[in-house]
Amino acid sequence: MALKRLKHIVIFSIFGALLSACGGPTKIESDLGIKGAPDWVNEGTQAVSDKKGRLIQGVGSAPNLGDESLQRSTADNRARAEIARVLSSYMDVVTNDYLASAANGADGVSADASIQQQINGISRTVLNGSKIIGRWKDRRTDTVYSFAELDMKKIQEIVTVTEAMNQGLKEYLQNRGDAVFDNFIQEK
Repeated sequence: MALKRLKHIVIFSIFGALLSACGGPTKIESDLGIKGAPDWVNEGTQAVSDKKGRLIQGVGSAPNLGDESLQRSTADNRARAEIARVLSSYMDVVTNDYLASAANGADGVSADASIQQQINGISRTVLNGSKIIGRWKDRRTDTVYSFAELDMKKIQEIVTVTEAMNQGLKEYLQNRGDAVFDNFIQEK
């Protein structure tokens, strides 16, 4: 009888722990805690809006590969891939918001099947505008870290000069792109 009661207590304790774990917001610690590393290494990939502008900052790393040039290039490419990951999430939000406004008939906007292709094309073009801002090598592990940055002004520049774009999407990005980015940051 005592064993059965103990079994029930354990099951209810585990169940209670699982419920309490699901109850609060997920907190992810982005600080890698690498001593002596620049702040950007420990902060990691992020989207920010500050006095410098609206930026996506990507951090990538590469272990010692036996070739410094290959190691730097690998870290650079991984930093750009991080930017692509965040940019893709942002563009998904833009697409969903735009299509929702189009479905509601806002401003006479009509959605068409080419919008996702246009968004993907903008993303690919914008990624070419990302820059490697810096690198840092951890002397203890020989790992190289790269810091890439993309200024969201690149999206506005590309949208402005792109003629073969859905006019409603173009206007939406020009008028609402910054606000969507700011909301995107708040939700992250």
